[in-house]
Amino acid sequence: MSNNTKKAYVYKGFERFWHWNQALLIFLLAITGFEIHSSYNLLGYETAVDLHNKAAWAFIILIIFAIFWHFTTGEWKQYIPTTENLRAQAEFYLFGIFRNAPHPTKKTVISKLNPLQRLVYLGLKVLIIPVMVVSGLLYMFYRYPQDGGIEFINIDNLEIIALIHTFGAFILMAFVIVHLYLITTGHTVTSNLKAMITGWEELDEDENEAEKKENEDAKM
Repeated sequence: MSNNTKKAYVYKGFERFWHWNQALLIFLLAITGFEIHSSYNLLGYETAVDLHNKAAWAFIILIIFAIFWHFTTGEWKQYIPTTENLRAQAEFYLFGIFRNAPHPTKKTVISKLNPLQRLVYLGLKVLIIPVMVVSGLLYMFYRYPQDGGIEFINIDNLEIIALIHTFGAFILMAFVIVHLYLITTGHTVTSNLKAMITGWEELDEDENEAEKKENEDAKM
């Protein structure tokens, strides 16, 4: 750890639990989902469908708990979009990162995400993941038993639902690939990964001091 950095407890226990379980479920959903689409034969169709449905329900339950946690802790504020340093952040990822340029925004406990991350994560949470959940449930329950017969949800053709669901899956996979790359861009190649495992991360010391002052001012 350099003289200009100081360790801070950035990621709380539930946050890490939610992150890793979400990642596991997304991978499981992707593996089984693409097998259902006959992209390959790994588990067998029936097993893939069964695991996909179970993982989907687990994912929905995790989302419910995550929503509750975000609103009860105030962590939802992390995703409020901002245009401050947005262009500088985009230029950093496109060019500056390859020239070892300084990061245009500094992470703190009360501001963990840079402007681009805020936009991307907000889009995932309010658009992509809800679309995946709704389209998945429509696909799962397009017909169901009722009073001895089968009632149909008003869907004449499931093809459009399947296409929307698959398109969302490709977006999530693209996000995961970019995310895996960006976690290597911290103070060291593994520092971001270690932070999400332990909760502790190296932050610039001056940012820690600014954060302490903000917390003290909020208490007054």
